[in-house]
Amino acid sequence: MKPKLIEAMSPLAKIEADLDALFQEGKPIRREFGDGNRLHIDRPLPFLCVHVGSQQDTAFQIVSANASYLIAADSDLAGEVARLVARRMRDHCGAFLVLDIGELAEDRFLTEDIPFLPPFEIALASGDTAAEKAALKRFATAASGREAKYRTPRVDEFVPTTRAEARLSDHLDDVAGLTVRFAPIYRVPGSERIYPELRDLVVANMVDSALQAVSAFLKASKLEPPATHRSLGRRAYIDAVVRADRALDSVASTFDFLLAVTPINAEPAWLEFQAGGFEHVPALLYRPLEFEVAAQKRKLYSVSLDHLEDPLLTTLFSQKQQELDLQLSMLAARETPRFVELGRALYGGVEPSLATRARAIVEKAPGAASAARQKGLGADAIAAAARDMIAGYRAAYSDFDASVEIRGDLPAGLLVSRNQLLVSRDTNLPPERLTALLSHEIGVHLVTYFNGDAQGLAIFRNGLAGYEGMQEGLAVLAEYLVGGMTAARLRLIAARVLACQAMLDGATFEETFRIFHKDFGLDDRSAFNVVLRVFRGGGLAKDAIYLRGVVQVLDHLRGGGSLTPFWIGKISAAHFGAIQELNARGLLRAPRLEPAFLSSDAARPRLKKAMAGIDPIDMVET
Repeated sequence: MKPKLIEAMSPLAKIEADLDALFQEGKPIRREFGDGNRLHIDRPLPFLCVHVGSQQDTAFQIVSANASYLIAADSDLAGEVARLVARRMRDHCGAFLVLDIGELAEDRFLTEDIPFLPPFEIALASGDTAAEKAALKRFATAASGREAKYRTPRVDEFVPTTRAEARLSDHLDDVAGLTVRFAPIYRVPGSERIYPELRDLVVANMVDSALQAVSAFLKASKLEPPATHRSLGRRAYIDAVVRADRALDSVASTFDFLLAVTPINAEPAWLEFQAGGFEHVPALLYRPLEFEVAAQKRKLYSVSLDHLEDPLLTTLFSQKQQELDLQLSMLAARETPRFVELGRALYGGVEPSLATRARAIVEKAPGAASAARQKGLGADAIAAAARDMIAGYRAAYSDFDASVEIRGDLPAGLLVSRNQLLVSRDTNLPPERLTALLSHEIGVHLVTYFNGDAQGLAIFRNGLAGYEGMQEGLAVLAEYLVGGMTAARLRLIAARVLACQAMLDGATFEETFRIFHKDFGLDDRSAFNVVLRVFRGGGLAKDAIYLRGVVQVLDHLRGGGSLTPFWIGKISAAHFGAIQELNARGLLRAPRLEPAFLSSDAARPRLKKAMAGIDPIDMVET
């Protein structure tokens, strides 16, 4: 239909045309009409969440978090639109439920003289059909099972007592309905202020309960319910989500945190330390920042997360916003005592159980690094092999646009920066470690970067907050699966944990070096490399995450977990449930690539062994 003809139509006629386009072309509906009225339907669904009244309350946020919702200024209009949508959707889906969600006038169970926080009120009502009663029962059960900051729900029957409390069901004729009213417990009593954390809990809990009610309604209507109620959630990103994602990506792309805290003079620093008899900390130099930290922080917090209409994505973006803030604070505090404490906040400390495990590995793992440093593969040979591996991935996925660069301003080793593999000119790698190291950097870090890039939101490419621990755990597992986990390598990973612990406990650069050189038997250059990594920037606790991460991965496998969700992008163990929900809602694509090492003959028996249950020390093959 031509745009001019649509503009001349009444709101109901426009919605009718929108529904035609939804069914015939799969075009989502997002129709604004009148003063603040909105209909949003991202695909044909057997329900409509409706809120009548203020757009300032939490009921508005609950309703607008759904994949199918209506916001209306008055009940008459809401009833007209809901009946129209119900008629068309019922023909398409076989059944249809309207959920009328609003707030009660007050939190009447809360009084000033209570010795503890009382229950809070949720009032429900429904029509008389078996399906409507099944929806009410499921909502009541789901809502009753959740605590909201020490207050538990008490579900009662909703009986309107004033005109303002009228139910939308009075305007729905024969359309099935469920009425939900809840006490505004998120408001600070006697003021206009709110408790934001409590509000977010209420929103998340009510949205989940509503979707469970719809699932029960479908089952009672003799229709096939979804495999999980979460699949009834949003399946498309609205513009506000895309804008927020791009804005956060703009800040994240301004800097590479690890490059910014990595010394550019590692080799001269080693020579200086050696010349001083290992008694004086060498001068470490860093890249100058190419941006103003305060300006980036202002830009970071100018990103609005208030209108994403998706509690889960709002949480993920908020967590990333806070992580970027912390990283920027650390860059501003480079080479100051504050850097260490900010790093502790970012990466955590070294928990006693991790330190005990690391110490056991250092003491038990045979084959400590030899003092004689043998000639291995140099940067050119490593870069050539890396380009070959990248070419293999590009053949499977043409958008695998990774590059390799040899750099003279990095300590010995490899480092991934976004879509680049950086190889230090000073790298000297034993040939038997080549496949393992490339599987670590390319097979995990670059594969998850490009898989995340294919998800449609940059946050999955840049990494959800706290993703690094799981990333490094997967990367260490990759080294084992290809048969490259040597005793010396595992010992080094464990030694880094103990170095982090010593640094966080106040040991100096020189003292930490002596611990690993004299007490643990690392050769002087290996001990220096460990200590340099841990004291970079002023003291960075990141290196504890490798052992912690691989323990998490092994525990996940032992518990019957799959690795597949972790290839979707850069995610943390804490976000496994969020990824499952986004998958159920159809918002995430299957990984474009899986690491090539997973399908190798060498990896299969080792993966089977890991799934049966092993400890990190068991990854070393004699």
